[in-house]
Amino acid sequence: MVFFNKNKYFAQVNLFKYPPSSVFVIVPSFNEGKVIRNTVSPLVEQGYSVVVVDDCSTDDTKKALHGLPIHYLHHVMNLGQGAALQTGLEYACQSGAEYAVTFDADGQHNVLEIPALLEPVVEGRADISMGTRFKRREDIAQVPPFRKLILKGAILVNGLLTGLWLTDAHNGFRAMNRKAMCSIHLRENRMAHASEILSQIKNNKLRYEEVPVKIIYSEYSQMKGQSSMNSINILIDLLLKKIT
Repeated sequence: MVFFNKNKYFAQVNLFKYPPSSVFVIVPSFNEGKVIRNTVSPLVEQGYSVVVVDDCSTDDTKKALHGLPIHYLHHVMNLGQGAALQTGLEYACQSGAEYAVTFDADGQHNVLEIPALLEPVVEGRADISMGTRFKRREDIAQVPPFRKLILKGAILVNGLLTGLWLTDAHNGFRAMNRKAMCSIHLRENRMAHASEILSQIKNNKLRYEEVPVKIIYSEYSQMKGQSSMNSINILIDLLLKKIT
């Protein structure tokens, strides 16, 4: 494992008076070999401690990451994104991380938005902050119409099941302090973990805040990302299991 020089600061991060290396950016990945290096390299350049959790990829993901100073964790069998996130959170907690950020491997998130996402956590207003696509008009315009409809349904279901009424659902861009990262224990291995996190925020009495973020809907991310039908399946799964 390789860490960066703690004296290397990202200009915006320095305003919050913490070294980027104290932020563990968790990147769950499954067969993202085509884009994983482009996703991870900007995080590395900013000095963050990057944790890639390879969920038993069958492509060249490991080879694509060769030479990058990251924390590489590998599942010996495919368990799902929820399980990969839990592995990353446990690793960050055990490694003494001050903050953790969850970051999609397919390039949908912007590294330059991490400081803004971290701000309410670092300033002590929240234990966890969650990205939202539905706070700014320009971000809302980027969401494909049918996906927007499905997400609105997911927001309703999440609110009814968890008691947390957010403006977005299934947004994987989050930041959290040590208390949050060490108290979240995901049982949902696959995509329903996004709603389970909300239940755990409520059950653990974690303070939360939403932060506007822009999701980059590239051709690749839309091809690889969860389909609208899969989103419907997640909602059905949540209704049947009634996560508590």
